[in-house]
Amino acid sequence: MPYPTDFKYTKEHERIQADGKNATIGMTHYAQESLGDIVFVELPKVGSQVNAGKTFGTVESVKAVSDLYAPASGSVTEVNGELATAPEKINKDAHSAWMIKVALKDPKELESLLSAADYEKFVTEEGGH
Repeated sequence: MPYPTDFKYTKEHERIQADGKNATIGMTHYAQESLGDIVFVELPKVGSQVNAGKTFGTVESVKAVSDLYAPASGSVTEVNGELATAPEKINKDAHSAWMIKVALKDPKELESLLSAADYEKFVTEEGGH
């Protein structure tokens, strides 16, 4: 599975796509594939603060409940409400099923994240798909 090059990635399998001071956060294809069928997603409310490296929500699948970790810090400006009633959209296309949108506190935080090529190498070494 090729990973979009306009995203940055974390080793916890979240992805972020920034547009200046705003960003869209979701999980990676590898993460949804590892979890299996996703049945529930818990996300923060608009106005909440998320902090880089800290949990901002959870994803429940038929296999496990997993924490979601923020790739960058900021204020939640939008939440994907469709996932409350149709969490399976993440399984269908993880790279288009965004979870939250944030106003970035410091866009420079993104510089420490993995590129698509680095993330692909990381997941291959981790047990690979």
